[in-house]
Amino acid sequence: MKEGRDGTKSNRMSKSSSVSSLPLILDIDDFKGEFSFDALFGNLVNELLPSFQEEETDSSEGHSNVSGNDSLQNGHMRVPSDAAKFAQGLSDPLFPEVDKILSLFKDSCKELVDLQKQIDGRLYNLKKEVSVQDSKHRKTLVELEKGVDGLFGSFARLDSRISSVGQTAAKIGDHLQSADAQRETASQTIELIKYLMEFNSSPGDLMELSPLFSDDSRVAEAAKIAQKLRAFAEEDIGRQGISVPSVMGNATASRGLEVAVPNLQDYCNELENRLLSRFDAASQRRELSTMAECAKILSQFNRGTSAMQHYVATRPMFIDVEVMNADTRLVLGDEGSQASPSNVARGLSSLYKEITDNVRKEAATVMAVFPSPNEVMSILVQRVLEQRVTALLDKLLVKPSLVNLPPMEEGGLLLYLRMLAVAYEKTQELARDLRAVGCGDLDIEGLTESLFSSHKDGYPEHEQASLKQLYLAKVAELRAESQQISESSGTIGRSKGAAVASSHQQISITVVTEFVRWNEEAIARCTLFSSQPATLAANVKVVFTSLLDQVSQYITEGLERARDGLTEAAALRERFVLGTSVRRVAAAAASAAEAAAAAGESSFRSFMVAVQRCGSSVAIVQQYFSNSISRLLLPVDGAHAASCEEMATAMSSAEGAAYKGLQQCIETVMAEVERLLSAEQKATDYRSREDGFAPDHRPTNACTRVVAYLSRVLESAFTALEGLNKQAFVTELGNRLHKGLLNHWQKFTFNPSGGLRLKRDITEYGEYVRSFNAPSVDENFELLGIMANVFIVAPESLSTLFEGTPSIRKDAQRFIELREDYKSAKLAARLSSLWTSSS
Repeated sequence: MKEGRDGTKSNRMSKSSSVSSLPLILDIDDFKGEFSFDALFGNLVNELLPSFQEEETDSSEGHSNVSGNDSLQNGHMRVPSDAAKFAQGLSDPLFPEVDKILSLFKDSCKELVDLQKQIDGRLYNLKKEVSVQDSKHRKTLVELEKGVDGLFGSFARLDSRISSVGQTAAKIGDHLQSADAQRETASQTIELIKYLMEFNSSPGDLMELSPLFSDDSRVAEAAKIAQKLRAFAEEDIGRQGISVPSVMGNATASRGLEVAVPNLQDYCNELENRLLSRFDAASQRRELSTMAECAKILSQFNRGTSAMQHYVATRPMFIDVEVMNADTRLVLGDEGSQASPSNVARGLSSLYKEITDNVRKEAATVMAVFPSPNEVMSILVQRVLEQRVTALLDKLLVKPSLVNLPPMEEGGLLLYLRMLAVAYEKTQELARDLRAVGCGDLDIEGLTESLFSSHKDGYPEHEQASLKQLYLAKVAELRAESQQISESSGTIGRSKGAAVASSHQQISITVVTEFVRWNEEAIARCTLFSSQPATLAANVKVVFTSLLDQVSQYITEGLERARDGLTEAAALRERFVLGTSVRRVAAAAASAAEAAAAAGESSFRSFMVAVQRCGSSVAIVQQYFSNSISRLLLPVDGAHAASCEEMATAMSSAEGAAYKGLQQCIETVMAEVERLLSAEQKATDYRSREDGFAPDHRPTNACTRVVAYLSRVLESAFTALEGLNKQAFVTELGNRLHKGLLNHWQKFTFNPSGGLRLKRDITEYGEYVRSFNAPSVDENFELLGIMANVFIVAPESLSTLFEGTPSIRKDAQRFIELREDYKSAKLAARLSSLWTSSS
C-alpha cells in the first residue's frame, strides 16, 4: 500500500477521516519477496490505531487530575460536584474507530479478490505458453537425437580407422626397430669378427691389435669387447669339443678359436692387472672417482671379484703385523702378565669399537667406489672376523684338557670359562655392530658362532669339571682350616679339643650359598652359549645336577662328622661305666662319666645344629631351583619332573645320615637319663618312713635333675627340627623315656608315701613331655599316673582301679609286685583270683 498518495495530514482527526474516505490501494508488489501478514496488517491499521491510543492517554490523565484534587482531607473523601458529567463520560464508546477499521477491512478484501483474479488470469496464459513451448522443445530433441546417432556412427567409423592406421604404424615401427637392431647387431658382429681375427693372428702375439685395445681412454669398451670375444670363443670351443671327437675335423675354425682363446685370456689378464695397478695408485691418492671408474670396469671380469678381494686384502688392518700385536697387547696386556676377565672385557670393548669404526670408514669408501658395495662389505667383514678376530681369540682362548686341568693357583678351569664367556659376549656385540654398519648377505651370526664351535663342543663337560674342581678346592680349604685349628688346640683336653674342631667343621650356610653362586654363574654361561631352548634345558640340567651332587655330598659329610661326635661320646660312656665299689676308683669313674656326659651333650647340640643347617641348605637349593632353574627346563617334556626326582634322590643320603644321627641323639639322651636316675635316685625316695610327719610332695632329686637335663638339651632339638621331623623325634624320645622310667622303677619297692612321691614324679615328667605336643606320649604318662595309684590304695581296693583301663593290667601287675606289703598282704593270690574272675 502506498502511503504517499494520501497526502500530509494536519492532525490526528483529519488523518482518520481521510483514510475512511479515500479508496484502499493494494499492489501486487506488496506480496513479492518475503511476505509477512503482520506487516500487511500493520500497514492497514496503523493510521487508525494511534489516534485511539492518544485519546486513551488523554482520558487517563484527566481522571488522575480529578483524583488528585479530590484527595482525602481531614480523613473524609471529597465527592465530585458534577455527577452528570461523569455519567455522560461513561456512556461514550470505548473504540470509536471500529467502524472505520471494519470498512477498511471490507475494502481490502475486495481488492484482494480482484488481485487473485488477475493472478489466476496470468497463470492461465503462462500455462498455455509453456505447453506450446514444451511441444516445440520435444520436437527439437527428437531431431537432435537423430543427428547425434548419426554423429556417433561417424565417430565410430573414424575411431576404427584411426585404430587400424595406428596398428599398421606400430607394425611398421616394430619392423623398422627390428631391422635397425639387426643392422646394429650385424655391424657389431662384423666388428667383433674383425677383432677376433686380430686375436687369431698368432699365439701370444698381441702387438697387432687395433688401437682400441691399447688406448687407455677406451679401456671400458676394450674390456667389454674382450669379454664378449672370450665368451664366444670358449663357448664355440666347448661346443665343438662335445659334438666333434677330433679337433682336426674342422681345421680352420678350430685353429682360429684355439689361438684366439689363449690370446684373449692373456689380454684380459693383462688388462685386469693394469686396471688393478691404476686402482691401487688411485687408492693411495684417495681419488675416489678414478677408483670408482676402475671398479666399474673390473666388475666385467668375474663380476669384479678380483677387484673386491684385492681391495680388502690391501687394507692396513690385514697386512700390518704391528696391528695384530697391538690387538694382543690391548686385550691380554703385557707378555707374562695374568689377564683377568674384567681386563679382557675392557680390552675387547675398546678393540672391537676400533674395528667397528675402521669398518665404518671403509664402508663409506666402498659405497662411493664399488658398483656392488654389499658384496665388498661382505668380503671385508668376513675377513675381519676370520683373520683379525680369530687371531686374537686363538691367543686368548686355549681350550684346556679335561684330563689335566689347569691348577687353581692359575685360575683353574673357571678362568678359561669366564674368558670364553667374555670373548663370546663381546664378539656377539661386535657382530651386531658390524651388521648395523653393513655386511651384505653375509651370515655374520653363523660366522661368529663358527669361531667358537670348537670351544662349545663338550661345553657342559667343562662346566661340570670346573664345578667339581671348585668343590674339591673348597673342601681342601675347609679341611686345612680344621686341621690348623685342631693343631692349635693341642694343649686342650682330648674331648674339648674334638668339640672345638667339630664346631669348625660344621655345615656352613655360607659354603652352600657359595655352591649356589657357582652354579648361578655356570647357568648364566649356559644361557649365553645355548641359543636353542632344548639345548639350554639339557645343559642346565647337567649343571644343576652338579650342584645337587655337591650339596648332597657336603651336607652328608657334615652330618656324618656330627655323628662321629655322638659315636665318640658313646664310646666315652662305655669306657667309664661305673663298675667298681672302690671309693677312689668310683670317684674317678664318676668324674669320667661326667666328662662323657658333657661330651654327649655337646655332640647332641652339634648334631642338632648340623640338622638345622642341613634343612636350611636344602631350602636354599629348592628356592634356587624354583626361581632360576625350573623355567629353563620347561621347553623339554619331562625335564622338570626328572630334575625334581634327582633332587629328592640326591638328598636321600643326607636324610639317611640325619635319621641315623637322630637315633643316636635319642640314645645319647636316654643314656644320660639312665645315668642320672642311677646316680641320683635313692631307695628311700619311695620308702619314706611312716613317722607321722606330713609326706614330702616335692619331686625327687633324680626327677628334678632329669627334667632339668631334658629341658636344657632338647632346646636345641626344638629349634633345629620342625614339622613332621620334630613330631617323629619327640614321639620316639617320649616313648623311650616312658619305657626307661618303667624299667627304672622296677628296681625299687614302694610304700604308700613312696607311691605319693612317685605320683609327684610322674606328674613332673608328664608336665614336661606335654611340651612335645605328642598325644600318644601324653596318654602313656597319664596311664603311668593311674598305675601309680596301686601303691597308695589299700589291698582290697586294687580290683576297682583298672575297671576302666583293662589294657594296663599287665604293667599294673608288675607295679603291684613292687608294693612293700606285696608278700605280707598275700597280694599274689588275691590278684590271681582277680585277674581270673575278670577274664
